[in-house]
Amino acid sequence: MRHKFLGIGEPGYHPLRKLRTVFSGLRYAVIYDWSVTYKLVVSAIILLAAFSLRAWVDFLVILLATAFVVFAEIINSAIEALCDFVEDRHNEKIKVIKDMAAAAVGIAMFAWLVVIFVEAGQLLQR
Repeated sequence: MRHKFLGIGEPGYHPLRKLRTVFSGLRYAVIYDWSVTYKLVVSAIILLAAFSLRAWVDFLVILLATAFVVFAEIINSAIEALCDFVEDRHNEKIKVIKDMAAAAVGIAMFAWLVVIFVEAGQLLQR
């Protein structure tokens, strides 16, 4: 795709190419990152329950929480891979960067767990 500020790359915008890139990245995340895979599986099960019970607000809350935690996991994995690419030896600055990225995932995961447990409890009561 052509870079709009630098004027380099292939000309033209192709939305299908953009979607293919999105799905390619998600496929890599699911295949190579177990933390993304199990969150998607757990969420899918609860999403199916919410969908079958026609609990639309519950469905949307679970969907948003899942998107938030999967986003955080993918960004964390990308940051870790970039740090490992830049510096393959132990570096205290890289450790701090990785720890901060992991903390962001921890916060997102806490919110996801709260939503999953609350929504699963409500769905089980129905």
